[in-house]
Amino acid sequence: MTDLQSTYAVLIENIRELVPLTEVDDVLIQKAFKPVNLHKKEFLLSKGEPSNHMRFVADGCLKAYSIDKEAEEHILQFGVSGWWVNDLYAFLTQSPSTFFIQAITKSTVLQIHRDRLDKLYNEIPMMDRFFRLKTQSGYVALQERTIRVMSETAEERYMQFITRYREMEQQIPQYMIASYLGVTPEHLSAIRKKISTNLRS
Repeated sequence: MTDLQSTYAVLIENIRELVPLTEVDDVLIQKAFKPVNLHKKEFLLSKGEPSNHMRFVADGCLKAYSIDKEAEEHILQFGVSGWWVNDLYAFLTQSPSTFFIQAITKSTVLQIHRDRLDKLYNEIPMMDRFFRLKTQSGYVALQERTIRVMSETAEERYMQFITRYREMEQQIPQYMIASYLGVTPEHLSAIRKKISTNLRS
């Protein structure tokens, strides 16, 4: 299996987790999704640009973030291999993107343009169901994150993060995790030290 075949295999496996596909469907999907190779720190999407693609992370790690008036970075989402990353609101409303998507490491993304996606729905009706389910789960995840920020302590949010996204913690710099959790790097360092001390005692 070539590297490109392996890249598409990750996408096909992800889709098959939710909907059934035939071998013919697999071929159509591979033709519809185009690979984008990103260097570390390269942008996949910038604020103000149209978000016309659905994007799947086949390899690597990316971050979606906004920048406030004080030039502070606020990370909204991470995307690692097997995850979808996008400005979904901008895609659905066809409005300019409100945040940036940037590669944290060397990454490969498979993306499909909205026009090609509409055609794919006709070719593979199950893809319509797949993206409806993905949109629903994305909304639920966003709501859960909002609730956690309002109701949980920083330590509780960090414990939730490392429990759910343990593989991410190894790839992502601590200052980026701090931004995602809404705390300073110093606060996160203190939380990690406290947890480490409790585990040893």
